[in-house]
Parts: sequence; structure tokens; C-alpha cells
Amino acid sequence: MIYVCSRTKVAETISAVGASRLVTLLTHRADFQRPDSIVPANHLFLEMNDVLAEQPGMIVPARRHVEELISFVEEWDRTSPLVINCFAGISRSTAAAYISVAALSPIRCEEELAQTLRRSSPSATPNLRLIRHADEILGRNGRMVAAIEAIGRGADAFEGTPFSIAVGERGNVNL
Repeated sequence: MIYVCSRTKVAETISAVGASRLVTLLTHRADFQRPDSIVPANHLFLEMNDVLAEQPGMIVPARRHVEELISFVEEWDRTSPLVINCFAGISRSTAAAYISVAALSPIRCEEELAQTLRRSSPSATPNLRLIRHADEILGRNGRMVAAIEAIGRGADAFEGTPFSIAVGERGNVNL
């Protein structure tokens, strides 16, 4: 199971679900301390801003970020949950969760997965730059991007409510 939350909900989410792995998508300026229960080898920190295009002073989500994410989740043995967080739990983390499930369930329908994401998190607004890189890396031929564009922008929120999304078995198209 993958759990998604904001930066402020990381410790309580990890404690509540017994997670042993953590993915963090934040800028270098963000105040973040890895919880002691997560060993450094089980924490992937991807430094980036939540932007879609090049901007001065910003770190744009890059292909290498998505490659690192996919590599990290492919090493996950799934015996305990994975938590993914960003600043608000709305954009970078929801994109990372969508990408992670797509990578771990290669035949899962992109549209069904995007609809599941929307039902799980009404405020989810996955970062499309991350999705575009993943779509290319995973060979989804634009289907990931189209599915995320189809669910549209999520409900306005300052901070997303923590949620979970099931990965399913390898190759399983059901939740």
C-alpha cells in the first residue's frame, strides 16, 4: 500500500501505518527531518520545485527524478507500506504515487488508475511534468498524461488529506 501525505503529516502517517520506506519531494529550502523510524537507505529525497516549466532559481522536475523514483519503488519489497510526501500532499506526491503504481503494475489501465487517484484524493492535482517524464520512461504512449489531464485539477485545498492507494499484485489490473 502507498500512503500520500503532506510534509506536516509524515511522522503521524508513518507511525499510523507502520511504513518502512519514504519518498519526499521538496525543495532544498523546505524544513524537513526524516523520521527516526525510517533508515537513511529507505528514504528517497527528490529535490525539486512544484513547477511545470523552467523558472529562474527553481529546480524543475526532471527525467532523472522520475528514474530515481521508479528505481526506488522497484526495490521496495512491499512487506510494509511506502509513504510519499511533498509540501502539501497535492501535486508532486500525488504524481509520484500515480507513477509508482503505474511502474509496479505495468498492465494497469492509466485511466482507471487516474480515476482511483481522484476518488482517493479530491484535491489531487498531479504535477504534469513528472507525469510526462514517467509516461515516456514507462512507454505509456501519452496515456498517463491523457488520463491525468482527464481528471483535471483537484479541489482547492491548502493541504491534502492523507490517503492510500493500493498497488495490487504485479500485472494485476484490479485494486
